[in-house]
Parts: sequence; structure tokens; C-alpha cells
Amino acid sequence: MQSTSSKPFAYEATPAAGVVAYFSMEIAIHPAMPTYSGGLGVLAGDTLRSAADLGVPLIAFTLVHRKGYFQQHLDGRGVQSEDVQPWNPSEFCTEEPARITVSVEDRVVTVRAWRYDLVGRNGHIVPIYLLDTDLDGNSGWDRGLTDHLYGGDTNYRLQQEIVLGMGGVRMANALGHRVNVYHMNEGHAALLTLALIESILGGGPLAAPTESDLALVRQKCVFTTHTPVPAGHDRFSTEQTIRILGGDRTARLEKLGCYRDGMLNMTLLALKFSRYANGVAMQHAIVSRAMFP
Repeated sequence: MQSTSSKPFAYEATPAAGVVAYFSMEIAIHPAMPTYSGGLGVLAGDTLRSAADLGVPLIAFTLVHRKGYFQQHLDGRGVQSEDVQPWNPSEFCTEEPARITVSVEDRVVTVRAWRYDLVGRNGHIVPIYLLDTDLDGNSGWDRGLTDHLYGGDTNYRLQQEIVLGMGGVRMANALGHRVNVYHMNEGHAALLTLALIESILGGGPLAAPTESDLALVRQKCVFTTHTPVPAGHDRFSTEQTIRILGGDRTARLEKLGCYRDGMLNMTLLALKFSRYANGVAMQHAIVSRAMFP
């Protein structure tokens, strides 16, 4: 039946109802902001634009990627070279006053957020928070943790994923958002589940969570996986996780069954602590079930 109402469709929500917090390592926000590299980021950006158009109560977290992914050049022989894509977030975003910290290799790293308001067709705003470690007080290495999208080695990647997952949860709290659902867009943000477990336990990595604690985390999390090949799923060795995450957190993740073949598997972590998971196509769902039975 066709509606006679001319009012555009929009979700009705009050601040007390809470929001969905959408986490993605890359988001295509604006052509002049090199915060994405390909399909994952483009789909994330389209999802957020649709949420803004529909009036969905949603916020998003990513990294600022101050030097982008890379700008590709080909010479006359077809040989590729790359340049960084530096940009200034202050030209597009507003700096939030909030500061949070995360632990990386026993170092305390301070994180800030730049806010970009994505405005929908009816004026609804989806705020995107770009996390940034380029702050006085952080070491030179730590100031560069949010510089490069998919840059460096797996050590750099795991450190970035601490900032995105654990830092994003803490930044949402610091900004005063009441989050009902945490949406992990690919496994890069899966450490947010660890941050939620620690939050339930009072912030420390030592206490043992009960099954009801874990069920509460699962109830809050959903997951979208994009990559139907093993190489596309982040894995980190036990040596790396002990050194970068810490021995207590490594022991907890091992006990929770998030390791496969001796390595922390971020997709497995996200799947274990989500009440709902989906792929990006029906065939992808079939392949993913075989990869993660």
C-alpha cells in the first residue's frame, strides 16, 4: 500500500536510546582526505552516507591517516613508485578537546580525535571521529602510529589496531556517547571487544570475566567480514601480542579461544564476541562459514 504521507523516512531516536558506533580502519569521507584505499573504505563511506540520509543514530571511528595510503606513479617501463599523501585534518575537521590513553608495548600513548560531520539529505549528522596520536608527549614513533593506512609491518598494524579498537571505545566514552551497538567493519577493530570486557571488569586486564560478562559484550557487538581469502585476515604471533598487548591480555585472549595455529586471529576474535555477523555477498557468507566453522 502506498503511503499518503510526504514526510521523509527517518529513524525516531532519543539521546537515551543510545547510538551505533561504527568502526572501520578506512572510510572514504571526502576525495581530498586520503583516509581510504579501496573497496572496504568506499563501502564504509557509502554506509555512513546512507545512515545520514536515513537519520540513523550512528557515530563512526577510524584513524586520521595523516600521510594517507600512497599516491601511485608509473614510469615509462611500467615500474611503480609511491609517494605519501600528506593532508591537514584541521582544514576539514574540528579537534575535540577530549584525550584518552592506550597502552602500547608498556608505553602510555595519548590519543585525540578530529570530528568530521557527515550531513544527510534531511540535515541529520553522522559524526566521524578520526583518531590521532600526533601529540606532544608521545614518542616520535607513537606520534606516527596514525600516519599511514596499512603502512609498515605487522607490529605497526597491531599497534594501530590497539588505537582504533581500544582507543575508539575509550574515546566514545570520553565524548559522552551512550553506545548500544559496536559495529566492527572487518577485523581491524576487533580489540574493541577486549576493551569492553575490561570495562565491565573495572578497567583492569587481570580479573576473570564470567560467562554473563562475555554474553553482555556479545550482545553489544556486530561484525561485517569482507575478505574471503586467508591472507586478508589479520593474524599476530604470540610473541607480538605478549610484547605489544601485554602478557595478561595475551593470556586472556588465548583462554577465550581467539588463537588459531598459535596466532591471534582478529576475525576469529570478532566472530566470537558478536551476536550477529554478515558478509558482503551470499557466496561470501558460504565461504566464510567454511573458513571459520
